[in-house]
Amino acid sequence: MRKEVIVGLALTLATPASAQMDDGVIELRDGAMVVRLIPFGAAVTQIKVPDRDGTSANVLLGFATPAEFRAKNDKVSFGATIGRYAGRIAGARLSIDGTPVQLVANDGPNALHGGGRAKFDTQLWSVRKVDRRAVTFTLDSPDGFQNFPGRLQVAVTYRLIGRTALRIDYEARTSKPTALNLTNHAYFNLAGEGSGSIRAQRLQLMATRYVATDAGGIPTGAFPPVAGTPLDLRTPRPLGMGIDSRVAPMGARGYNHAWLFDKPLGALAPVARLDDPASGRTLTVETTEPSIQVYTGGYIDGQDRGPSGKFMKAYDGVALETQHLSDSPNHPEFPSTVLRPGQIFRSTTIWRFGVKR
Repeated sequence: MRKEVIVGLALTLATPASAQMDDGVIELRDGAMVVRLIPFGAAVTQIKVPDRDGTSANVLLGFATPAEFRAKNDKVSFGATIGRYAGRIAGARLSIDGTPVQLVANDGPNALHGGGRAKFDTQLWSVRKVDRRAVTFTLDSPDGFQNFPGRLQVAVTYRLIGRTALRIDYEARTSKPTALNLTNHAYFNLAGEGSGSIRAQRLQLMATRYVATDAGGIPTGAFPPVAGTPLDLRTPRPLGMGIDSRVAPMGARGYNHAWLFDKPLGALAPVARLDDPASGRTLTVETTEPSIQVYTGGYIDGQDRGPSGKFMKAYDGVALETQHLSDSPNHPEFPSTVLRPGQIFRSTTIWRFGVKR
């Protein structure tokens, strides 16, 4: 029988969360799998799953308390929902139906994750639904938020499926034509938070092409083959091999690169697999999205402690961000990120955990 425990929130909650509920930790539990979430940033704060010996550990980087997430998470966005536009927009400018939109640059001359300091990961989301299987967070984003046009109404539902997987469903509607790209920014360490580097953990991507970018991470429009490059992850490779290869454009910062999948646009399919040889834990990522951004945490500054009490350092976790491509509004040949009134944006990603004996 499924069992979820809600800490600090009533099961019957059906109205927007008040500020006093910011500290409410929502816990979903099914067998040995435990998922904790908070309304701030609609964030996943912990996922506990067993290793090959049955020992459970939290496999996400993050902070120990909601208060720490509020105070510090704008630096790294641990486990948070990203928007309005995940990824980079060149020159912090785009055009929708010929109308220019000027964003706020926050990554050199570019806009990262929508631009500015106020982003989806720093907003207090409402808790609209809590039941035996899932929690739904909603956000009513006003017209002009981050300078994007349109009042945007967003829902993110986290649902346990079976005893080994967490499904994330995104849904959004807009009052004006706008650009939208959503993802989750969880950092995984399958050996457990506080265990140190993810260099020995192995990543496999079901992608034959990567997204070429300039030095600022802006796509050039080319999708070169991965064959013969450090970005060839068609077979599992230790993350340390890629980090140490100093692959451009990140160099010594490790992976912060995107790959384009060959699957049909919108089809839900496995696209990535991470495994930890030491613990035996595995993670398979399934998504409807056309691309994934892999970030090995090269900019984590080592100044903050996780729930284990240990400092979190560069390369202690890897983010697997399923999304549309950066700068898509400025590349009409890319899969479109335009959302129009009357349309419903939908996207699904599943994190499926397991063990390798």
